[in-house]
Amino acid sequence: MKIVISSGHGLYIRGASDILDEVDEARRVVPNVADLLRASGHQVVTFNDNVSTTQDENLHRIVDFHNSQTRDLDVSVHFNAYEHNSKPMGAEVCYVTQEDVAGRLSKAIADAAQLPDRGPKYRGDLFFLNNTEMPAVLIETCFVDSTVDADHYHANFGRICQAIADVAMGPITEPEPPEDRPETCYKPLFVEKGSCSWFGGPEDSGVSPSEGLAFIYSTDQAPQLFLDEQPAGTTGLARRLDPEVFYLACRWNYDVTPKEMLDDRDKVALVMSTKTGKAFPAWPADWGPHSDTNRVADLSPGLMGALGIETDDEVAVIYPVSSRTNLKAKVQTQLAAPKIEEKPKVETPHPHPHKNPPKHKTSTKYKP
Repeated sequence: MKIVISSGHGLYIRGASDILDEVDEARRVVPNVADLLRASGHQVVTFNDNVSTTQDENLHRIVDFHNSQTRDLDVSVHFNAYEHNSKPMGAEVCYVTQEDVAGRLSKAIADAAQLPDRGPKYRGDLFFLNNTEMPAVLIETCFVDSTVDADHYHANFGRICQAIADVAMGPITEPEPPEDRPETCYKPLFVEKGSCSWFGGPEDSGVSPSEGLAFIYSTDQAPQLFLDEQPAGTTGLARRLDPEVFYLACRWNYDVTPKEMLDDRDKVALVMSTKTGKAFPAWPADWGPHSDTNRVADLSPGLMGALGIETDDEVAVIYPVSSRTNLKAKVQTQLAAPKIEEKPKVETPHPHPHKNPPKHKTSTKYKP
């Protein structure tokens, strides 16, 4: 079995840092896991990005390296972050096709570190998972800002590396063949182009601490969108949105795209910047922005950062598509197509419209 393992972020594109430094620790984990795998007879190639000076260059350099290798599994090693605390936070592993591998990895790391097992997390918004061509997982070893996690990580470093190696040697789930993927049966029902802003997360002072969302009523309904804990001093779901996750709000016509459809995690929107040409899938999360803003979409801070745009830059949005589709080609094809004939749209009032969105802030930690 041949495995490619890389450390997240880069020498000049730093990740999260608090009690632990994400880049430094990932670069400790990678060679140790590689040595354990080689000792068991497996072929391993490792990679650290010591060159890139921009986030976009970093994301592409890591993925391009993985895709240049002949291998059976891609692994990216990261460390998580929330806020400085003294609670045990735990390990999780992100996936798109490898839920079983991710679940086994998360449990093994958590058991080795004696920390909570946060489990496998489906992340259709992560560049690494969407663009590597072989089965892939992204490990969030523990939290850099938890004193308990840091202590357990140091005390159990060898066990954690052995746990990763043991699972990486195991069986891999074959991804679904392309012809079976759901994008083949999705007909775009929403196509818009115009300016955008950002919303959601603990730092969004443009929404009240108690503000909810238009069609998501609990974290259990869409757990991939939310922080694990409610930010201090807030009670609403809008402030609990994870600003690093790719989500958006548009003025959906519920007669065309019903709330139940927008809540389906297998159906995503596609968002492309007309300025940078970058495109990413994003989950619908809310209704907005208010019509008096003259904007067509509000995006998560992480999505705006990945697109390389700021407030009032232009984006194109289509919905629904699959996160595995050819992103740029799909947007360009739909924008060139005739407008979908439908009934005149009646704006469905949001219970808490974003009338004065604050200026865009870059997410403190964007995950490739």
